[in-house]
Amino acid sequence: MTLSLGASGVLERWLTGPRFRPLPNRSPGTPPPLLSFEFFPPRTKALEAQLWTCIRRLEVLRPRFVSVTYGAGGATQERTHATVLRLVRESSLVPAAHLTCIGASRGEIEVIARRYWEAGVRHIVALRGDPPAGSRYQPHAEGFAFAADLVSGLRRVGDFEISVAAYPETHPEAPSPRTDLDNLKRKLDAGATRAITQYFFDTSVYLRFLDRCLAAGITAPIVPGIMPVSNYAQALRFSALCGASVPGWLGEMFEGTEDDPEIRRMVALVVAAEQVRLLQANGVDEFHFYTLNRPDLTYAIAHILGVRPEAPPRASGALLPEAAPAPEPSP
Repeated sequence: MTLSLGASGVLERWLTGPRFRPLPNRSPGTPPPLLSFEFFPPRTKALEAQLWTCIRRLEVLRPRFVSVTYGAGGATQERTHATVLRLVRESSLVPAAHLTCIGASRGEIEVIARRYWEAGVRHIVALRGDPPAGSRYQPHAEGFAFAADLVSGLRRVGDFEISVAAYPETHPEAPSPRTDLDNLKRKLDAGATRAITQYFFDTSVYLRFLDRCLAAGITAPIVPGIMPVSNYAQALRFSALCGASVPGWLGEMFEGTEDDPEIRRMVALVVAAEQVRLLQANGVDEFHFYTLNRPDLTYAIAHILGVRPEAPPRASGALLPEAAPAPEPSP
């Protein structure tokens, strides 16, 4: 068969354009990347059933740990604690409890940390915390002022593994990128094990941030936070609050899918899978997924990354009842 360039020279343009290397395939015997997942504590019985359906679905992937969030102003303290303790009792997962400086004295926070230690929880995600909506952050008069102080305080309570937050696009309240980076270094120097980033969509933003971290003398892992997005409008609202930029191409990919949740999920899978594969091609081998208590996209991306399910061991002294399935809320 003879190929013709045609009047417009389309084939010539295709053949003379730049060539890009394919994303690397995992070689046989190469371990898949390490994964961790974030859940948020449920407000109702129905949402609790949905959370435990999510936990059971992802448990078989044997993540490195799973974190449980703390609401703004410490609003979900008891629900967070209850969820973490249930994870200890009824699952094979390693829970990491979020703990913040907000609204509590040093003594009160140390009591919470000791309760976790006594329950067998050895991993804390230490955060300054967000004040309630509409208010400015004010350190407690007798509390830890910032996350670096909290990390130091936790180190005095026990030999916790401690994760802290990092902001590739700079924390919204930071005076400058440099001061934000200095703050991250203080948290790590105080004894934090790793940093987990705010989610981002532009991979180059994260890679440039890694360059800046290394130049600042930071050598601890800066684990990328990945949020699969199937609800673009919701992602815009979240991002406006936390200072994450939403590139125009993402909006174009979701354009016209408002009434088609299945297409939205397909787009979300492609976007997030491409993001983690590109990060893999740049040497990143650990990812933290913000699941929003919905397991399917995270499970599918894990599969693409080469993570395969294993039957979880039974928690000692506890049965593992199946959580009742709950319908996923509208995306």
